[in-house]
Amino acid sequence: MTAQMPSLSDFEALLNETLPEDQSFEGSVVSGKVVAIENDFAIIDIGLKAEGRVPLKEFAPAGKAAEIKVGDKVEVYVDRVENALGEAILSRDKARREEAWEALEKAFEGDARVDGVIFGRVKGGFTVDLSGAVAFLPGSQVDIRPIRDITPLMNIEQPFQILKMDRRRGNIVVSRRAVLEEDRAGQRAELMNQISEGDTVEGVVKNITDYGAFVDLGGIDGLLHVTDISWRRVNHPSEVLSIGETVKVQVVRINPETQRISLGMKQLAADPWDGIEAKYPVGAKFTGTVTNITDYGAFVELESGVEGLVHVSEMSWVKKNVHPGKIVSTSQEVEVMVLEVDPAKRRISLGLKQCGENPWEAFSAKYPSGTEIEGEVKNITEFGLFIGLDGDVDGMVHLSDLDWERSGEEAIQDYKKGDVVKAVVLDVDTRKERISLGIKQLAGDPFTNVSAKKRGEQVTCVVKAVNDNGIEVEVGETGVVAFIRRGDLARDRADQRPERFAVGDKVDAMVTGVDRGSRKVNLSIKALEVAEEKAAVEQYGSADSGASLGDILGAAFEKAKEDK
Repeated sequence: MTAQMPSLSDFEALLNETLPEDQSFEGSVVSGKVVAIENDFAIIDIGLKAEGRVPLKEFAPAGKAAEIKVGDKVEVYVDRVENALGEAILSRDKARREEAWEALEKAFEGDARVDGVIFGRVKGGFTVDLSGAVAFLPGSQVDIRPIRDITPLMNIEQPFQILKMDRRRGNIVVSRRAVLEEDRAGQRAELMNQISEGDTVEGVVKNITDYGAFVDLGGIDGLLHVTDISWRRVNHPSEVLSIGETVKVQVVRINPETQRISLGMKQLAADPWDGIEAKYPVGAKFTGTVTNITDYGAFVELESGVEGLVHVSEMSWVKKNVHPGKIVSTSQEVEVMVLEVDPAKRRISLGLKQCGENPWEAFSAKYPSGTEIEGEVKNITEFGLFIGLDGDVDGMVHLSDLDWERSGEEAIQDYKKGDVVKAVVLDVDTRKERISLGIKQLAGDPFTNVSAKKRGEQVTCVVKAVNDNGIEVEVGETGVVAFIRRGDLARDRADQRPERFAVGDKVDAMVTGVDRGSRKVNLSIKALEVAEEKAAVEQYGSADSGASLGDILGAAFEKAKEDK
C-alpha cells in the first residue's frame, strides 16, 4: 500500500506546531549544553534543529581565561533561531547581562551591595563588570582618599554600591567609596568604644602630609601631627615616617562629636624637658648642633628634643647687623652658654659670643683711660669719627673731642676714611660696648692755664678781632679766646668804642669770671681801670685832702715810672 503524501493542510498544521515553539526562543535566555569546542568557539545545543556558536571569550570572567568544557550546561541568549548558515545566533554575554540586570535591579531596590570587577579605564573613571552588566565607576568614587595608582584594585572581585541605574538606557553608576565608608563607619564606631585617651595602640602610616601623618588604627584614621612625632624638631614627617610603616602611638585626644583622633609618638618617650633647669644651669657651657637658621638667630640642639635659641644679638661681640647664616651654618657644632631657661614656655636662651673673649673687656684691660692709641678711620658720621682698634672693635671720637678751638663741624673736614690717626682713650663702657676717644686731648688743654686764673686777676691780651659789640682777644699766649663786651671796654662811656682798638693791640684786662663748664672766661678793661683808680686813691690820698683826682692819678703814674 502506497504511503499517502501529507496534504497541504497537514503540512500547515505541522508548521504551525513547530514555528511558535522555535520563535518563542528568540529574545530569551535558555539553557543549553556544550557539545563541542572548536577553535575559539563553543558549540551549544539548545534543543533546536540547529546548534549555535558562542565565542569562548564570552565565558571568561574579566581579566581571566574561560573555564568551560564539553558537557557543561550554560545559559545563553537567543538572538535568532537560524541565520543564513542555518545556525542559531546565541550570546553568552547577553544572557549574563539579562541575568545581571534582574539581579542588579533587585539589589538597587533593596540598597544591597553587588560584586564586580574593575576591568578598564574610561574618561572620568573606570568600567566595572557586574556579572555581565557593565557599570561606570567615577574616579571620585574609587576610594575615600584620592589614589594615584589604581592598578592593584583592577581585575579582582570586590563589593560596590549602586548609586544610579537606567535599564532602558543601559546605564549603571556604582561606588566603591560608599562601601568603604560604610565599613569604616562600623569599624569606627566599634573602635571608638574600645579605645580611650592615653591608650597605646599600633597603626599603619596611610598618608603623609606637610603637617603630619594619618595612621590607620584598623578601620579608623588618627592624625599624628608633626609636632607630636618627636621631642626634637621635625621639619617634615617624611624625615621620620614612611607610608606602610607600622608605628606605635598614644591616643592623645578623642573628639566624640567629630570622631577625630589625635595621636602622638613622642608621648611614649620621656620628656627631655623634665628637670631642664638642673640639666642646663644658667652660665654653664655646652656643645650643640645648629639645626635651623632664621633672620633673628640660630637654633642649637643640646640633646634630642631640647633646642635653644641663640639670638642674633648674642652671636658675636663685634659683628652687628649681620645675618646669622654668615656666622654659623646648619649642622655645625658650636659651644654655647646658657643665658636663660624657661621650663613653662619650653625655651632656652643661649649665647655664642659669651664662649669667646669679650673684646671690650680685653681692650679696657689693655688700654685704660688716658692711653694713647692709633687706628684707621672706618667711618665718618654727622656726630664724629669711628676708628678701628685692636680686637675688631671700634672707638668713636665725638665732634666735641676733635679740636680745642674750632667747632666739630669744621674740624671733621680734616679727616677722611682710611686715614690713620692717633687718639687718647677717654672711657670704655664694657656693658654698652662703647669706647670714647679724643683727638684734641693729645695736646694739653689750653683752658687749663686760664681756668687757674682767679677773679680780679689782671691778664694781658692780644686783640684778635673787632666788631660792633666788642672785641675778641687771646688771653696771654694760651690760645684761649675771650670776648670783651662793649660796656667793659672802658670806665668812661665815651671811650667804650670798639674802633679804638686794632687787631694786634695789647690790652690789659681783669678776670671777672671763669666758667669751666662752658670753657668761657669773662674779661673787663673797665673793671681793671676802676680797681686801679681805687688803689691809687687809697695810696695817694683822697679828694677830701684838698688834692684833685688828677693830682692823685698823676702821682700814681709818676710812682709807677720810678718803680720801673
